Amino acid sequence: MIQKIILLCILIILLSTIKVTKCMQRFEQQPSYTEVNPGQDALLVCKIQNKRGTCSWQKDNKPVGMHLHKYEWAGSQETGECSIWIKSAKLEFDDGIWECQVTASNFHTQDALTSFPAKLVVRVPPQMPKIEFNTSQILPGQNLTVMQGEIATVKCISNYGNPPPVLKWLLDLDEIRSPRKQTNSTELDNPKTWMATSLLELAITKDSHGRLLKCVAYHESYPSKSASTEVRLNVMFVPETRLIGVPATDIEEFIDTVAIRCQVNANPRANVVWKKEGLSQPVSLQELLKFSPVTRQNSGLYTCHARNAAGEAPPLRFNLSIKYPPKILSVGPDRLTTSPLYTSATFECIAEGNPLPTYQWLQRLPTRPNYVREQGREAKLHISNVTYDHQGEYVCKAVNIIGGMEREVQSESVVLQVVGAPQILKFLLLNEIEIERGDTANISLIICSDPRPKFVAWEWGSLQLEAGSQIGKYKADELIQDLREDCYISVLHIQDADATDSRAYHLMAENDRGKDRHTVKLFVNEPFRINTVLIFACGITTALLLLICVCLYTLRTENCCPTKKNNYKENNLNGQRLDVENKSLRLEAIPSDAIYTAKREPNHDNLTVNPDTLKSSSTIFKHEDNPDNGNGEYVLERRSRLNGKLDSFPVISFDPQSVSYAGDLKSQQQNQKETNDVLDIKKEFKDSKRHSVYCKTMTVRPSRSQIRVNGIHNNKQDDTQSRTSTLRSNSGV
Repeated sequence: MIQKIILLCILIILLSTIKVTKCMQRFEQQPSYTEVNPGQDALLVCKIQNKRGTCSWQKDNKPVGMHLHKYEWAGSQETGECSIWIKSAKLEFDDGIWECQVTASNFHTQDALTSFPAKLVVRVPPQMPKIEFNTSQILPGQNLTVMQGEIATVKCISNYGNPPPVLKWLLDLDEIRSPRKQTNSTELDNPKTWMATSLLELAITKDSHGRLLKCVAYHESYPSKSASTEVRLNVMFVPETRLIGVPATDIEEFIDTVAIRCQVNANPRANVVWKKEGLSQPVSLQELLKFSPVTRQNSGLYTCHARNAAGEAPPLRFNLSIKYPPKILSVGPDRLTTSPLYTSATFECIAEGNPLPTYQWLQRLPTRPNYVREQGREAKLHISNVTYDHQGEYVCKAVNIIGGMEREVQSESVVLQVVGAPQILKFLLLNEIEIERGDTANISLIICSDPRPKFVAWEWGSLQLEAGSQIGKYKADELIQDLREDCYISVLHIQDADATDSRAYHLMAENDRGKDRHTVKLFVNEPFRINTVLIFACGITTALLLLICVCLYTLRTENCCPTKKNNYKENNLNGQRLDVENKSLRLEAIPSDAIYTAKREPNHDNLTVNPDTLKSSSTIFKHEDNPDNGNGEYVLERRSRLNGKLDSFPVISFDPQSVSYAGDLKSQQQNQKETNDVLDIKKEFKDSKRHSVYCKTMTVRPSRSQIRVNGIHNNKQDDTQSRTSTLRSNSGV
């Protein structure tokens, strides 16, 4: 219950407050910032709701009364219209801070009102903006001179404006935003007006030269709403130079013209000076350097210098090289030089030209018209070993190239005279001459000699034929003068040459200073005959037949003997031993561990085969010659290792023409089937007096031993005879 009463009381209080608030007067619209041109009317708006008090205005904290045609109410105050008209506004009277005020409704309410201060500005057109640089004013349209690369600080000032104008910078048509804000300050002599200032920091480049820098002041009092001042940037920069017309091809003396321009781009204008290396005075003070026509004195290193107030450009250089053909200045040392044979001689040639000429020493040869031989490619020609080949006229040739064309000049000739012993010119000749049989051989040699040789002769074998003489078919001509000075031709004629004339021929020449000798070989070719071809073919056929026979014999020799068997058993062999006490002449078997020796002619080595190492005894099968009949026989020897007793068994006897057998051959043949151990021995007789026996293979059987002897002799009717002898041992080895 109490809470309801409290809430009811609060509600009553709130309703009362709202009613009272609605009854209080308040601003519906307050005056605001207003600008007016001089002489125009200005309206300051002030509207009041629930107005009960009295309206009034004050300017710069001073009350303002209503005056007809100056300050008038804009409407009925009863309706809350407290706005005021300011007629014919003037800066001196009306520009300032205005406030709208209303007195309280009654003493108890205390609802008096005062508006926010509102600025009334009476516009005053500012003066035209001014541009200053380095504290100096730049008049409109004039140049603003700055240096390339510097940061120019330019100031724009607009005075006596109200309100202060808005200042902007333009470079041609492009706006430049200054990082610094515009500053406004009242004028000292007229505090109701303003001075607007804007600073611009401009980076100057070469491209800025000639552009318009403009300061624009924006103000409503201007008829066009803006006013501007512009200046032209005059950027000073160091000269930039380049050369035009530098020759790219060869310039020849007295023919070509040279015109080279040193083009300069500079501000302010640069002074151009042409200088030549080696000269203290300038060559030209103009941009154009011209020579018409050029001479070799114009050659040199030229430099273009350009300078202005901003500085000096790097100098430009070029080398002018005037080309001219070679010219021989001297050649020598003398027109005639005499040099002994095999000594040295030197000539020197001096020439001028541009480019420097190359040299060539040429020797004129009288042997061919207009034919020369190159002897050197240097200014000096040094002949270390003078021969008659070097005798003659020499000219020096100097050559250079101008414009892709060769220019040359030759000197007067100088003569080299050679004196000494005779010399046969070998480099002109062939050391070997070939002719066919029956032809005439003409052997010709050139002899150079100063003085003339007093003796010339051809020699071969034991013969000597002087020049101008003849022996049979051999004739030596008298010396014939050659086209070269002090040189002669000697010719040897050999008529109807044959194989006996194939030899070396020597020419000997001699004078008071010495002698020389040279050899020429003559080859006389025999005609090609059919019998030579036949002999050659027969030889090749014979060689092929011999080769075939050798191959067939080799193959037959390898196939005639059986290969070694693989069924050898050591344990069976060890169970069989030969009775060493058996002295019977009848031999039935040979032990498998015997050593077989083929004994050839006396004093020849025995061929010994050792199938196995003998243990208790050794058995040798060898050949011995019979001195009585010249025949030979095979003897089987067995020597005991225990007592050294020797037992011999003759087995086979033979002569070169036949093979016979000793012993009981019939019984041996009967026991052949029972024998399993076979030893093949092949005998080959190379001729009727020499023969050989060797062991090809040996096969050991388990129970018995068998010896097979193949005897081969060189009987033409019977190429091969085979005999088989089977010997059986009582011991069963």
